[in-house]
Amino acid sequence: MLLPETFDLLVLGLGSTGLAVARWGAAHLGERVRSVTVYGGAASAPSVETDALGAAGVSFVFGTELVEGDYDVCVASPGISEFSAFFARGREHALAIMGEPEFAWRLSPEHWIAVTGTNGKTTTTSLINHILNESGRSSVAVGNIGLAPIAAVDDRAPGSWFAAELSSYQLATTSMLHPRVAVLMNITPDHLAWHGTLDAYAAAKRKIFANQEPGDLAVVCVEDAGARAALSAARSTGAAVCELSHDDSGAASAAFCDEGVLVVRLNGVEHRLVPTAELRIRGAHNELNALAAAAAALWVGASDEDVRAALVSFTALEHRIEPVAQIDGVRYINDSKATNTDAVVKALTAFPDEPVVLLLGGSDKGTPLEEFVEDVVHSTVKAVVCFGDARQRFLDAFVEAAGRHDIDVAEAEDLADAVDVARSLAERGDVVLLSPACASFDEFSGFEERGRAFKELVAALGRDAESA
Repeated sequence: MLLPETFDLLVLGLGSTGLAVARWGAAHLGERVRSVTVYGGAASAPSVETDALGAAGVSFVFGTELVEGDYDVCVASPGISEFSAFFARGREHALAIMGEPEFAWRLSPEHWIAVTGTNGKTTTTSLINHILNESGRSSVAVGNIGLAPIAAVDDRAPGSWFAAELSSYQLATTSMLHPRVAVLMNITPDHLAWHGTLDAYAAAKRKIFANQEPGDLAVVCVEDAGARAALSAARSTGAAVCELSHDDSGAASAAFCDEGVLVVRLNGVEHRLVPTAELRIRGAHNELNALAAAAAALWVGASDEDVRAALVSFTALEHRIEPVAQIDGVRYINDSKATNTDAVVKALTAFPDEPVVLLLGGSDKGTPLEEFVEDVVHSTVKAVVCFGDARQRFLDAFVEAAGRHDIDVAEAEDLADAVDVARSLAERGDVVLLSPACASFDEFSGFEERGRAFKELVAALGRDAESA
């Protein structure tokens, strides 16, 4: 049985995920759900929303992680590590514990496409959703992309697809989740504080394939060493494995570029799609994102014609190599979502012929920088501007390299100062790229606020240029 016919529900965490599960539980009280109890955590406190849910019958416990009582099902929010004491207490007091995507899947298990990876998840998920909807198939983008699957379960149309972006946090607590198409873009070091080790992080990513079976599709980017190491896990289920790469791997199922054209081969049948030059999203990594999305959509029945049309109509997402403005011949690009070094290296492939002034910094993740610095100085980057809490470590890493390469290294206090410094370094024909390789929490609530602040700062530059 996926879930008991009726159950007492325990929810851990009061973020957007915990509240989404609590709202679902409240809507089903007296039917499938006997009771809903939410433990908010040590720092939790009542709010307008918890008051409203409390009036609807949900019980809340604030200011503690000491769980009491007995429950059938516990749903833990993704911010709560599976290795934490809070998670362990939830497990002790419930017959089953899981994350929210697993819970949503058990309630509505048909027609899931799941996407994971350190980078590229959101773009690939959005592309899959775009292609399916453009081809006349109902699809909803859910998961780490913003809309919790549980919030879409009750209104889901028969036969519709969930295109689900799943983080390592969300996958770590799955046990039965079974996507009909599972996509793994890459695995590079990230979120190690939550998982404890890189091996645990990689193991969580590999769980996306765990319950697949013959008739399903696993898409694995074999260009990435971390993802390539998951090939055996993908193959062990009997699912078809599509090897994703810029070059043709020769596999019966593969997605690759052939003389500048995106090509997907599934079980030996080739689908020649569109020239890479016609994509409106730039960079070598976005070519891989487009290939993965095309393979997923073709597998579930989209036609070649529909896939071609959708690929060329898809535009850049906010905060992901997003064009902002051109001022005095300088292009400004918002890539605030690039919160790790691997994402920055991929972003730089979008500018193979343009000098780049690169804005780096924010809240330091402590990622090793030696290889990253070499990648940057051998790209088209002409200058780096290091800002925020991480600026000194990035400065130290780049100063020595600057002596061996023709690259300027500058320092800025915060993002606003970094934009001013970048403006002084940039010349007509250059690109100013915010691709910071860091989290944003030293100055902002998240990468979204940072990206929007960058766009506001650039807009102010534009107004100043017009009035000069």
